[in-house]
Amino acid sequence: MKRCHLHAAWRMEYIRTPRERRGSPFIRILNSSDWRKDLLLCRDEHSFIVLNRYPYNAGHLLVLPVREVRDFDELTEVERGALFASVLRAQRILKQAMQPEGFNIGFNVGTAAGAGIASHLHAHVVPRWNGDTNFMPVVGETKVLPEALEALYDRLLPFVRAKE
Repeated sequence: MKRCHLHAAWRMEYIRTPRERRGSPFIRILNSSDWRKDLLLCRDEHSFIVLNRYPYNAGHLLVLPVREVRDFDELTEVERGALFASVLRAQRILKQAMQPEGFNIGFNVGTAAGAGIASHLHAHVVPRWNGDTNFMPVVGETKVLPEALEALYDRLLPFVRAKE
């Protein structure tokens, strides 16, 4: 069997940064002046949508409250409403831009539940297509993404600005 090599050089910075210094990148992203560099698609007073830098699938978006909280019960009623409205908006953007056949939408609340950044509650909105899983995740524990994050950002952006 011929061997092939896949490179994800962008991941090395994450791997080499000690866990205790990583902190939450979301506050930095919120204060960003370069939305494209930080993959920030949109924000309003209470929530924002960003492309996941370490996606499960092409188009994987994260939806977060502006205020950093760990759990739903820390959000005000207005913040909860804005968060779920933004989850719906993220889904609409992906439907228009990528025409997925389904979605995985969910929250991992707490480290034990799989939250990589447990200090800032966030929803995962992951577009799915029939047959989008091939042998790579199963055999090689590797996900192949067909599009660079910046190119995907540019492809989604017109649908953020479009009337919904």
